[in-house]
Formats: sequence, structure tokens, C-alpha cells
Amino acid sequence: MEKTNYSVARVVTYTKQSIGKAERHNERKNQSYSNMNVDLEQTKNNVYYKTCDKTYNERLKELIDENKVSLRGLKDNAKVFDELVLDINSDYFEKHGGYDFAKRFYEEAFHFAETEYGKDNIISAVMHADEQNIALTEEYGKPIYHYHLHVIAIPVVKKEIKYSKRTKDKALVGKVKETIMQVSHSKKWKSQKALDNEGNEILNDKGKPILIKSYSLLQDRFYKYMSDNGYKDFIRGEKGSTAEHLSDIEFKAKKEREKLEAITDKVKQQQNKFAETISATEDSEKQKNQAQQELNEIKKDIDNYKGYKGDIDNIDVGKSKLFGKKVELDKDDYQNLVKYAKKGIASDVEITKLKEENKKLKHDFNELKEKARDFIRVIAYAPTRVADFFKSLFKEEEQEKQRQIELAEKQRLEKLYTPAEIKILENLTDYDKEYLNRFTGETRERVEKGLIREYQKGIKYQEKINSPEYKKRRADRNAR
Repeated sequence: MEKTNYSVARVVTYTKQSIGKAERHNERKNQSYSNMNVDLEQTKNNVYYKTCDKTYNERLKELIDENKVSLRGLKDNAKVFDELVLDINSDYFEKHGGYDFAKRFYEEAFHFAETEYGKDNIISAVMHADEQNIALTEEYGKPIYHYHLHVIAIPVVKKEIKYSKRTKDKALVGKVKETIMQVSHSKKWKSQKALDNEGNEILNDKGKPILIKSYSLLQDRFYKYMSDNGYKDFIRGEKGSTAEHLSDIEFKAKKEREKLEAITDKVKQQQNKFAETISATEDSEKQKNQAQQELNEIKKDIDNYKGYKGDIDNIDVGKSKLFGKKVELDKDDYQNLVKYAKKGIASDVEITKLKEENKKLKHDFNELKEKARDFIRVIAYAPTRVADFFKSLFKEEEQEKQRQIELAEKQRLEKLYTPAEIKILENLTDYDKEYLNRFTGETRERVEKGLIREYQKGIKYQEKINSPEYKKRRADRNAR
């Protein structure tokens, strides 16, 4: 049965501090990549629908300076960038014209992104054509690349700033003072209530409206936009709003999850086999080292034997008696001959033993190679997944270490400071946190106490100017 192709639209959010990672990946500023399928020789084929000749943060600052974007009210570590990734199966492009078809498809997809964000709010848009699809490359017998689009944009919404009750001209209260383009993920990506065919809200078992996630709606809009512009042969299933009524696409997704669980079980089995293989490898390595030591000792004996043989050739083995078959030997010659004979017999025994052990070692090696065959193939065809798998094995241990570190830090703070002081330390600015993290031990405690005092002064000052008495005195002064 022919494979079904699915359109994908997903959004990843970034702060000003974290956007650098996406920038280096999208703009290909790295020398190497964690995705081992990136072929830098093919990077020249990447297509830019909108270029950014500066850093993403520099472009954001320009938009702010031009009053096209506002970060008013946002914290310094707020998420202000969206990365919209638009994608379809690699096989879809290969069957419809490959690279040239992908360029036209994603040019239209870029126009979709413009309708979502507004042209001026898009910073960069690039189609990656240099990431190889290993599985399809093997299937087709030629390089197949995974074409997909990265769009970096600023999620903005119009926000009306109105005059407050504190304005001197009371006639202006509630009227629009100014309109700004406010960065806001929550307002840009609002969920919507699910409706039935008659436009009524669909409720869950508890009688509450069922919400359709904003990114799910984004997927629907992307599918419809591309379909309306002539691109077919892929699907975007309708979202089933309840667990009782699975749509066709959800049913398929359920089946895919079941397949994934089966694959996960196989991976666990392979993990166990790998552990056994590692153990067998260690045992085999010990045997190999032991056999090598014995081989070296026997080689010495053989070298000695060769030396003995040279001496034996020069031995005067005695004189035959006049009568009978006996031979007369000097006492020294007799003793030497016995010694060399014993050495020769011992060497023959050791050589035979070595041959047997060498034969067993070869058998163990071939058996080990067969056990590791599947694992070696997995590494060859999916190195990234294998790497991620082994990272996950240690992830829980790392998380536990991190929890212990956080627990120790919590206990340290509770021992030294009051709850109010701890709350101050938890709400330090990013700048102060970075400054504080430069110190350890007693020096860190001194810096912490200094920061606490400074913040307490600020809190007292805010309490003072917000107090009724202060406001009254200020109002009286203004009245005078």
C-alpha cells in the first residue's frame, strides 16, 4: 500500500538568550552539527526566501527602534521569537519532482507564514536541502534529502493602550492613547472552543467546553492554504474533539503509537542484548590477553628451542662401541642432549595447547560478532537515534543528581536565610544571578547577603511610595 504523506506545522519559542542556537543551525554558522545527517557540501542548495544579514537579536532591536515591535511589560528572559517549521515527508517531494518541486512548494509555504505573522515580522526564512534521509537514500539507491522550511518570526498582536483613571484630563479616561504591536505568545496563539456542525460548543464529560489547541489550528490552516494553492497528495486529518469519536487521522496516529510501543520493546530487547554483548566482549578481551601472554611465553621457548637446535647440530653425539649397537657419550654431552630433548617435548605440548586456545578464541570472536551484528547495523543506519537512546539511559541519573544538587541548595538557603530572604534570592534579575554564580562558599554568602540588603531597600522604598500617607503628602504638594 502506498505511503500516506502528512503536512506538519509546528512552532518552537525562544528567548533573546536562547535564539542563538536556532540561528547557528538555520543559517548554517556551525562547523559541525549534532544532526550527523547534515551534508555541508550540499548547503549551497539551501534556499533563502528571506535573508537576515545580521543576528536575529540585532534585527529585533531594529524593529523595536522603528516602533514596529514592542517588548513593553515583558521580562528580559521572556520568549520573543517563534521558529515556525513547515514540513512534509521526504518521499512526497521525491515523487513530485525532487529539489525543484520542493523550492516551489516552500516558496508558497513561505507566503503562508507571511499571512500568519505579517511580512515585516519575519526575520529569516530558509529551506534546508542539505539534511540526508538515510532510510530513503538506502531505499532509492541515491542521495535523498529531507526538504523543510525554517521561519524565524516575531509573534505580535495589536494592543490598545488606554488612558487610566490617573490622567489629569478625566474626559480621556478609557480612550485609546496609543496602539502598539505587542509581542505576545499567549494572545497570538489562542486556543479556540470546539464547535459542532450547528455552531454549538462541544462539551466534555464535566460539562466544560473542549478547546482546540492553537498549534493544531495552525496545522489546519497550513494544510488548507497549500491545498487551495494546488498542492495535493498529502493529508491533514481533522481533529477529533473527544476520546469517544476518533477521526481517521487519530485512528492512524493511535496505530502508529502502538507500532512505536512495539519498536520500543524491541529497542529494550536490543539494549539487553547489547549489555550481554558488552559483557561477552570484556570476557573475550580477558581471554585474548591471557592467550597473548601465553603465546609470548611460547615464542620465547621456541626461540630458545631454535638456539638449542643449533647447539645440538654441533654436538659430538659420541662414539659407537666396537661390539653392539650402543653409543658411548661424554657425561656433559649426555646431560645437554637430555635437557634439549625435554625442552623440545615441552615446546610441542605448549604449541598444541596454543593452537587449541587460538581456535577457541576465533570461535568466541565470531560468536561475539554475530551477537553484535544487529547493533552495528542500527548504528550504521540511525546513528542519531542510537546516540539519543544512550543519552536517555543516563538522563534519569543526571536528573537525580540535579535534584540532589537543588535539594542541597534548598537546605543551605533554609539554614542561612528567612523565607522572605529566600524569595528575594529566587527573584533576582538574570544579571544579578549571573554575577552571584561567579562565587562559591563564604564569598557567595557575603554576596547573597549584600544583594538581599539592596533588594530589601528597594522593597521598603516601593512600600513607602505606595503607602496612603506618602500618596496623600504627594497629592497635597502637587495641589500647592
